[in-house]
Amino acid sequence: MDRRSLIVNSAAAIAAAGTGITAPFLRAFAATATLPFDNGERPLVKYPQKRLMIGLTSRPPQLETPFSVFNANVITPNDAFFVRYHLADVPLNIDPNTFSVEIKGKVNKPMKLSLADIKKMPALEVMAVNQCSGNSRGFFNPRVAGGQLGNGAMGNALWKGVSLKTILDEAGVQRGARQVTFNGMDRPVSDKTPDFIKALDIDHARDGEVMLAYSMNGKDLPVLNGFPLRLVVPGYYGTYWVKHLNEITVIDDVFDGFWMKTAYRIPDNDCNCVGPGTTPKTTIPINRFKVRSFITNTADGAKLKAGARSLIKGIAFDGGTGIRSVAVSSDGGKNWVPAKLGANLGKYSFREWQVPVMLSAGAFELKVRATSNGNEVQPMDPLWNGAGYLRNVVETVRVRAI
Repeated sequence: MDRRSLIVNSAAAIAAAGTGITAPFLRAFAATATLPFDNGERPLVKYPQKRLMIGLTSRPPQLETPFSVFNANVITPNDAFFVRYHLADVPLNIDPNTFSVEIKGKVNKPMKLSLADIKKMPALEVMAVNQCSGNSRGFFNPRVAGGQLGNGAMGNALWKGVSLKTILDEAGVQRGARQVTFNGMDRPVSDKTPDFIKALDIDHARDGEVMLAYSMNGKDLPVLNGFPLRLVVPGYYGTYWVKHLNEITVIDDVFDGFWMKTAYRIPDNDCNCVGPGTTPKTTIPINRFKVRSFITNTADGAKLKAGARSLIKGIAFDGGTGIRSVAVSSDGGKNWVPAKLGANLGKYSFREWQVPVMLSAGAFELKVRATSNGNEVQPMDPLWNGAGYLRNVVETVRVRAI
């Protein structure tokens, strides 16, 4: 099947699923996964260009990556990459030959660029994690409103595209510009729902790393991951990674749209946290990732061989300084053993690590803690905020050696 036919057929199938009509290929894969918190049962669903994924909602589509994927490869395959939309009118019939992105506002030369135009510009590549702001929200205690996600709303990919700075320089940013806003082709189904528009400060937008990506792991973006063009904001939560990007506007004030002024806000204090049941005095827009690490090859409840060396493996990442060290404890955090770090694929990428442990017979809690090059260390106790953002507590995997 050629690419255009694949896009058209994928669009029809996704549209059917999104309206609540269960296509035959979806029914054939009826199964469930149970995430490790209350009310954690989820359907496993099959969408075009995707393998079996954990389904949270279908309208708009929200698909979580099964956690075992992260142990298979440090790079998350396109067909396993998580999906998160806010608006249910997902654009499914985009013709890449007629697609364009408009650059307007406080620029000297407003323009429209075709996909072909963009691909003629100097290309940029970056290995970077995209993580949903609500990743791991289901673990918050007390529970909070919002999508009750496990740990699978994240992924690491090689993104290829054009630096946003290159495009803004081509358009000529006018003096006094303060922010750049980004809009995609997805739309609300109700006029009461605000359009999904995000903003970056002008200096951030022109830092040379923010990019317009048309390729993911060497292939065209999947339909549900933003085909044919998406914003990539390395180190920042996925709310900024606007999909199906077709409108870039330079403004001379601070954008006050709903998804910046009201939604995706965090407490404006050192820990970006508050006590359960309380609200922060002031908030700021969510921004960079917190440092995180996970054990990927040993599941909670696993049985290990007592008195033998067991290799524990996992991943770590942060918001862009890179991972300095990872350590593992088997005695509740009293003592820590340094792990060996894997290849450095870039400061925005997952970093693999591994460490051998030898346990006597009994029950143990394995804990993993990462430290970034920016001196950020994961907290031993979970921090809380009312939106369920920024979880980065030291993770615990309970095992038994026999």
